[in-house]
Amino acid sequence: MVLTPDNLKQYSKEAAETEVLFTCWHFPHELLTPEHFPSLKLVLFSGGSVKGFARPLLERKVQVVGARVANAIAVAHFCLAQIILACKGYFQNTRMCRNAETMHKWKCFTGPGLYGEKIALLGMGAVARELAVLLKPFDLKVLAVDPYLTPKEASELGVELVTMEEAFASAYIVSNHLPNLPELKGVLDRKLFVSMRPNATFINTGRGAQVNEADLIEMARTRSDFTALLDVTDPEPPVPGSPFYELDNVQLTSHIAGAINDEVRRQGDFVIEEFERYAAGKPLQHAETLESLERLA
Repeated sequence: MVLTPDNLKQYSKEAAETEVLFTCWHFPHELLTPEHFPSLKLVLFSGGSVKGFARPLLERKVQVVGARVANAIAVAHFCLAQIILACKGYFQNTRMCRNAETMHKWKCFTGPGLYGEKIALLGMGAVARELAVLLKPFDLKVLAVDPYLTPKEASELGVELVTMEEAFASAYIVSNHLPNLPELKGVLDRKLFVSMRPNATFINTGRGAQVNEADLIEMARTRSDFTALLDVTDPEPPVPGSPFYELDNVQLTSHIAGAINDEVRRQGDFVIEEFERYAAGKPLQHAETLESLERLA
């Protein structure tokens, strides 16, 4: 049965008896109260983060599963493609290849390639963990910035724990996966950007609010060797007239890193698999807790 805000009153008896509920983006989760759903035991959300609605449910011992791990796969694939291209120097190379004279003199930039280079991942949540696994076959050195990642977890993931300053100063590519928390607003600033290596690339598929965009724009204006690949900005999209539209070394995409079109089906399959575990009396593999909620965007 499909329940909506419009028919909830009509199906109040069925809602009161509902034990498992599948939801997605734009569902009014504020309706999931003991008054309307007193028998509720499990909510399976086929979107991403559950932080916006899960706390009251968890406090009343309702299990909550989100599909952020499934969505992370799509983001990790997107980032992997950008990292491979950036290591080859693709983005700066294509800018230079627009000049026929430069092309004919074989003076277009080439990157260091995919052997032994340093890649920094900021925030080792679901996306960065998936990405770290995907990067393993490429013989790259993966650096990680995350205060919650233990040395044992870092070793298992094959990453080296470093400070934020070390990551920006030593990595050829810095990929942002920090959670969208108020305390991280503007944390990626001028001091970090200006420390980046020659021909470095900054990738942002996290959130635009974590970047001091004035500082990033200054960096892009003063360092033509630098490349910024921005799938997210703040605001999103950038306001008309933003320098992001004009700078040759800034490449924008319209928030396409996460699950789109066919990829959304992966999230549906993900929560169905969790339901099948629940129905078989097996422990859920991706249930959130009040503790995990604190670290979620």
